[in-house]
Amino acid sequence: MADIALGTEIKSGWLRNKQFDLLFVVGTALIALASGAILVLNPKYFGLILFLDLWILGYHHVIATYTRLCFDKSSFQQHRFLIFGLPFLVFLGTFMVATGVGIWTVTSVYLYWQWFHYTRQSWGISQAYRRKSGNGITESETLSKLAFYLLPLWGILYRSWQAPDKFIGAEVKVIPVPEFLVDIVGGMAILTLTLWSIKRVMAFWQGHRPIAHTLYMISHHIIFAAGYILIDDITYGWVVINVWHNAQYLLFVWLFNSNRYRQGIEPSARFLSLISQPNKWWLYFLVCLSITYIAYYTIDAFESSFYLIGIPSLIIIYQTINFHHYVVDSIIWKMRKAPMQKTLNLT
Repeated sequence: MADIALGTEIKSGWLRNKQFDLLFVVGTALIALASGAILVLNPKYFGLILFLDLWILGYHHVIATYTRLCFDKSSFQQHRFLIFGLPFLVFLGTFMVATGVGIWTVTSVYLYWQWFHYTRQSWGISQAYRRKSGNGITESETLSKLAFYLLPLWGILYRSWQAPDKFIGAEVKVIPVPEFLVDIVGGMAILTLTLWSIKRVMAFWQGHRPIAHTLYMISHHIIFAAGYILIDDITYGWVVINVWHNAQYLLFVWLFNSNRYRQGIEPSARFLSLISQPNKWWLYFLVCLSITYIAYYTIDAFESSFYLIGIPSLIIIYQTINFHHYVVDSIIWKMRKAPMQKTLNLT
């Protein structure tokens, strides 16, 4: 990340500049695929890979959300309910389901919700690239949407058909899915992806070259194919897409905050605007990572105290954090909103 300053190169549809976007699109995908490859070839490294994923990316990406919620006064006032009220409601719902039905329900909900969350985040990013590309994209948005969503759908249906009894070491139950449905959706996914690829190749031949959007779409399909279809073990596949999702989220939140305060330090948000200056990216990540370690180390330090009526409460607490994060993200990151488009220069 040597050259992370604001750039003006937008001809190819970069969100920021060529250097940043190649890291954001290609770099994160390579790290995720490398993680999956290590696990497939050497399963003994699962503990190490999971540890690095959680403590460098996973927990960190949850904390990064709060830079949008409470690191400046106006955001804190706007999102007061999301900070104080929503966590209690999510915890209550998670606790009631876990204690009333079984802890497996929390794992099962996580399996499907994280798949939806990852897919929707990826779609939002792809739309940002689409807007940046302007008239460079010639195929219909309907075709892009079908090609985009059918492969992830195929993936989660395939995992459901596999019917694993464990997911990340915990008991899980899946929605029963017949094999013929998996095959039908898989065939549709391959067909639409083929059509999309042909359209995009023709567009490049005609001189329309949305390089950034094309690279992102390719990375999206490769990651979802590897995470949900090509890697047989559901947990190892999850690691691939989780690493990709977390790394991209961290970079995207930094991009948003950096664009938001690109004019300099603002008195009304002095701390956040200071650490979000383009030349202080190291300070931004250092601050967020430090908060991450303090927050999650505190939770882990009291692990022995977290046990409610025979239920492993640490699972409930961690999944409450995850589920709260999913709800918050669905509210604060909408590319169709004018303030979001203005901050990311998508207008």
